Amino acid sequence: MSENAIEIRGLNKTYKASGKAKEKVALKSVDLEIPKGSIFGLLGPNGAGKSTIINIMAGLVMKTSGNVSIWGNDIDKNVRQAKSSIGVVPQEINYDPFFTPRGLLDIQAGLYGVPKNEIRTMELLKLVGLEEQAESYTRSLSGGMRRRLMVAKAMVHTPPILVLDEPTAGVDIELRKELWANVKALNKQGVTVLLTTHYLEEAEELCDYIAIINHGEIVACEEKETLLSRIDQKEITFRLDKEFKDIPAGLEGFKPQKQGRRSIKCSYSPHEEAVGQMLSAIQDTGYSIVDISTDESDLEDVFLQLTSKRA
Repeated sequence: MSENAIEIRGLNKTYKASGKAKEKVALKSVDLEIPKGSIFGLLGPNGAGKSTIINIMAGLVMKTSGNVSIWGNDIDKNVRQAKSSIGVVPQEINYDPFFTPRGLLDIQAGLYGVPKNEIRTMELLKLVGLEEQAESYTRSLSGGMRRRLMVAKAMVHTPPILVLDEPTAGVDIELRKELWANVKALNKQGVTVLLTTHYLEEAEELCDYIAIINHGEIVACEEKETLLSRIDQKEITFRLDKEFKDIPAGLEGFKPQKQGRRSIKCSYSPHEEAVGQMLSAIQDTGYSIVDISTDESDLEDVFLQLTSKRA
């Protein structure tokens, strides 16, 4: 059996023209491999195609062409097995205000045909921190609790893959971190997580692998650390032993910027042997360097570089 939880090959989706709406190409030859046991981030701006991929996997949108395999099951040939292999938490919070969390999960388990002796409602509610609210009406839950309830709802049939479509959109940072903890706990139990988000901090915090999609095309798909290493520019700041008026000669090629009275910030590409050149240029002017600090690349830098290239 494949080592990948999800395999997508040559996936295309075109929405046909309707009325005044023109034909829209949503996905262009998308290839993805999502390893089992990973937290895989699918990043992209709004409208990039993230939700389209998820909706195709969930059977809510028909693909135009290509192949999708979920836990070894082709979505065209083994529809039921493919659908039972994933639990999807949509962007929108859908719940019945007149049910309790316990009642909602019991009904969902029944819809999936989970045998009575295998229903684990309270175990799931405990996992997402809603054990004490098991008998409360869902309409009385906070927005964060409802989102956690949606995660539990997606897990009632014990799928090996959990798909989270923009799970923290519009929530505050405290709640976001609570949901992050839930995702990590599920992953430690062996659940493969596919996370779509446009919050770069979220992907950097959670994900092992990251793919970036822009205008329906995958522009990068790598391990997180490899992706971060692709940044073209780094910044370094030198603090000198005394004040200076003019930028030292020899730094012109490093986009020097004066920072206060005694500091200079320069930019360089990691593949260049630039740091030694900058040190020599400063010392040749008679200044001593008392401190050096660098700004490490983050996912936002990589994201902006890759998406701007394909804009």
